[in-house]
Amino acid sequence: MKKEKPILDILNGKKPERCPLWLMRQAGRYLPEYKKIRAQAGNFLDLCLTPELAAEITLQPVRRFGFDAAILFADILLVPYALGQGLKFREGEGPVLEPVENDKMLEQLNFKSAVLAPVYETIHTVKKQLPEPVSLIGFCGGLWTVAAYMIDGTSRQDFAAAQNWAVEQPERLERLINTLLDASEHYLCNQIEAGAEILQIFESWAGLLKGSSFERWIIKPTQELIARIKNKHPHIPIIGFPRGAGAHYPAYARETGIDTLGIDQQVSLDYARTQLKPLKLLQGNLDPLLLIKGGEEMRLAAVDILENLGPNHIFNLGHGILPETPLEHVSELTDIVHNFKAAG
Repeated sequence: MKKEKPILDILNGKKPERCPLWLMRQAGRYLPEYKKIRAQAGNFLDLCLTPELAAEITLQPVRRFGFDAAILFADILLVPYALGQGLKFREGEGPVLEPVENDKMLEQLNFKSAVLAPVYETIHTVKKQLPEPVSLIGFCGGLWTVAAYMIDGTSRQDFAAAQNWAVEQPERLERLINTLLDASEHYLCNQIEAGAEILQIFESWAGLLKGSSFERWIIKPTQELIARIKNKHPHIPIIGFPRGAGAHYPAYARETGIDTLGIDQQVSLDYARTQLKPLKLLQGNLDPLLLIKGGEEMRLAAVDILENLGPNHIFNLGHGILPETPLEHVSELTDIVHNFKAAG
């Protein structure tokens, strides 16, 4: 008899017996078992592109906490790397790319899928070991977010160069977005074919764009990416997470073609319940700082989310889990969510 898969079931419109749960960045720096592997791996890029290590890291939080989904251990900047852009991860600094500064550098970008073959092998390996009720989430970065990293090289200057391109050099930005559109389509479809059951698009820097720029550089390209994926794989649910979208959340939900809307911790529960929940299934949105703090404040906030959004949503954080998060707080949160029974 086939077991239920709580997250996949809710994404497919089934009424859940309980609220399902996973956490962004659940595989990573707060886990001692991750730190042990990270110390052995050399550098972060090698870690992402070594299937046996990346698969083990993907599975670690599921084993420890019993989450309802595993998310592929990789990085949103693997796509620029496969396009031929120089990429390094420096300790204490994060990702550093060789900035795309002119048309010649744009023309030299050429997506080589073979570079990402280890990612697809990771998915194969995870699927063999994943408990049957647990869903596997693949992902990519949002096209604007990845373009911003490619243009600026780092996030240290608030992506000033990328924001300048959006206003002063829109034709150049459009060329880069279209290059990323083709590469991301290929990357996500290969993840599906390797075994990913759900996709998430991390538009981590959506909050940088306002007004018509949000429509042009986030909604329209996302709409095209999702349409292409759905044309090939219509059964795969897609979660969109436009962090910091603010007043643009409703338009993003209505227009992009996503199945589920991820919301950050800045979204009030009243707004989420009344304005966003009627549009899409929601995912979110506990403040990661409350997970660090724990105690009564965390418990009350978690229950508040569950009572406002009901069991018919996917419980998550409003952004990724932070490295200093205590393990016992994650365990307690998991118990709260999985054991919650709505009044009546």
